[in-house]
Amino acid sequence: MNDPNGVGFYVPGALLLLAGCLKLPALRRNPGDELLRSVCVLLFVAAAVFAVAAVPSIAAVNRVTGVANAAAPVVYTVLTAFSGANLVLVIRWSSGPDDARRAARWSRRCHAATVAVIVAINALFVLGDAPVERLTDLDTYYASTPYIREMIVLYLAAHTTTALLMTFLCTRWARLVRGPLRAGLVLIVIGYLLNLVYDALKFTAVGARWAGRDLDHLSWPIAPPVAAVSALLIGLGLVLPLLSQRLTDHLGLWRRYHRLQPAWRELRAATGRGIGPAGGRWTPIEVRVIQTESEIHDGILAVNPYLDPGLREAALHEALKTAPSADEAAAVADAAALAHAVVVWAGDAGGRAPTAAEHPAGRALLASPRTSAGLVRMSRALSGSEVVRAVREAALREAALREAALREDGGRPRSGGPGDAPGAEAGAQPSEASA
Repeated sequence: MNDPNGVGFYVPGALLLLAGCLKLPALRRNPGDELLRSVCVLLFVAAAVFAVAAVPSIAAVNRVTGVANAAAPVVYTVLTAFSGANLVLVIRWSSGPDDARRAARWSRRCHAATVAVIVAINALFVLGDAPVERLTDLDTYYASTPYIREMIVLYLAAHTTTALLMTFLCTRWARLVRGPLRAGLVLIVIGYLLNLVYDALKFTAVGARWAGRDLDHLSWPIAPPVAAVSALLIGLGLVLPLLSQRLTDHLGLWRRYHRLQPAWRELRAATGRGIGPAGGRWTPIEVRVIQTESEIHDGILAVNPYLDPGLREAALHEALKTAPSADEAAAVADAAALAHAVVVWAGDAGGRAPTAAEHPAGRALLASPRTSAGLVRMSRALSGSEVVRAVREAALREAALREAALREDGGRPRSGGPGDAPGAEAGAQPSEASA
């Protein structure tokens, strides 16, 4: 890449550095996550590759150190570290819990091999003699210089070996998976195939020098753009499945939060709170879900004495006729019993709670709220089941008749009668703060 200002290197390097920084908070929360640590290391090393390989950076390293071509072992060191980080990440990424020991063993071997190559590269540079500064064509200019020649061949051989291993591992793995992970692996494979093209160009140019010919243009300016595109594709391939998983998890939490809203609306009067997310609009979705589930459970506890086992059994019998599964039928029955209990709780004009004989204390009548999935099923049934709708309407009519009878007898109805029961008004919406 004929880029004397280094923009073509610095921009993608900055993007990779930003991606690595965005991963740091997750690493701080999970310091023992080996996969996440490997991802962060890879992103930072990839950013370093672009940073040190730019022509201005090469010149700066040479100038600061006062050693002509001191940047060469630095660039080769970072490239070798990037290759090793890729291998370690794929080993950890493709290994399940049962393969943790084997993955750790192979990761240690990769680390050891990477360190050995890096030490050899720097030792060979120290032993060699490269007095003339070459910013772009050191590989071919010193192709026949003792020790420098071996340094160049060693770094290219290590780079090629990594490219072959990564292509093989990722191709084999891509055949076994689907979705974003497979797309990411395909990008990695394409990136490493380009890496092999880069290595072939470099080897050809160096070999031509050994044969007394001049094919330096293959090494520069043709090879560097190939390497730059390769690194970007590899970085995208590694990040894509992780970002996709994060996005999927985030959307799943929002979907769960909205599916819990019918139960929250049904019980918000019984909770005695219904204050909405503690942090307002900026409350994380994880906190919103936890708070919503907590308020739903509080509401269930409040109306628990009013749950009718007989009504739930009748609703279950009716739901089993049309429900696609036993769990769905149980959710409909629980929702019907809960809707009835909320209306009775809100319109209990006589103030008489059920006796222990009618409803034993501490008895957990509802089965669905015991799991998060069951709670969501029950919440959906509260807003979408005909059985629940019929039970709620019947309870509201009974409560209205009871209140009318009390009025005729001169009794004073409780504040918050059946007309104020949650769910009584069709299409009731949560408060703006809770949304």
